[in-house]
Amino acid sequence: MQTAKQVDDLIVSLKQQVEAGTITLSEAIWQTALACVGWSYVYSAWEELCTPAERRKRFKMCPDKTSIKSKCKAFENNNCHGCQWYPNDERTRCGDCRGFEDFLFKMFGFDLYGDTVSAQWNHKANWCAQGQFGVDPVPQNVYVNVFIKNKKTGKWTHTGGYFNGATCECANGVQYFNPMKKDRWTHWAVAACFKNGWEMPKQPEEPQKEPEKQPEKGQQTVSRPTIRKGNKNKYVKEVQEKLIQLGYNLGICGADGDFGTATEAAVKQFQRDHGLTVDGVTGPKTWEMLLNAPVNPAKIDKYTVTIKQLNKEQAEAIIKEWGGSMKVEE
Repeated sequence: MQTAKQVDDLIVSLKQQVEAGTITLSEAIWQTALACVGWSYVYSAWEELCTPAERRKRFKMCPDKTSIKSKCKAFENNNCHGCQWYPNDERTRCGDCRGFEDFLFKMFGFDLYGDTVSAQWNHKANWCAQGQFGVDPVPQNVYVNVFIKNKKTGKWTHTGGYFNGATCECANGVQYFNPMKKDRWTHWAVAACFKNGWEMPKQPEEPQKEPEKQPEKGQQTVSRPTIRKGNKNKYVKEVQEKLIQLGYNLGICGADGDFGTATEAAVKQFQRDHGLTVDGVTGPKTWEMLLNAPVNPAKIDKYTVTIKQLNKEQAEAIIKEWGGSMKVEE
């Protein structure tokens, strides 16, 4: 079992990897959840350090939750030595299901609002998508919050995390199930921090069939991570600045370091113009072509198209996909 300090150190490392674009935010949250496996369940706690004082505080608030007291041998004497949740005399954390999920997101700068499972589910600002198991396909390659709603009482009773077929939840302690328990969960939701697009898995590096050629004089070599929609880092800004130099439209945000819809559209257009696979992902081949493209290419003709007689929704949809501006016809 990892201690609170070990998990805190891991989170620092994962944040750096997310910033560099080498892992996705979903992967970072999932790795953090798995690092907490074994931590104790304490009703109403929000992943506080697991101490006798914290348990006494929670028991005073919820005296009907007797396990808060009964599972802590140091509840009265404060002697935690030898406790499974005090490995090598180092503290772990404790919490309940909703507190654990909020803790995971808070560590990466986001919040899941609501003091109960029901409140978390019903707080629409928490989510960019919600669905029901057996009715709506569960999203893959993104961290998904999962819920249990009692079919008889209609009450929301439990929540946890899901990632590509496995779950990690705080129920009788933090537990990991792979594959997930069949028919256990009733509903799912994708957090609002993923609203700019559910993250896709990182593409594996293409095997080299030939030895690498030495770059020609003046040509830049590529040693940058694959980036895609949803990433926010210095490499995104580098791509944006180069696209702008080449004459591609990034909309009103420009080079802001946030890989959004306009940047994806510009990358796709660049890929079309240069005979690359059009997927909107800046991988090794796109990086190489982008970094070595002349700032004012000889002639890749560009055109501005005016489409009349569109309603507002149609015009906004085109601008969202391709960039540009609109005005009311006189």
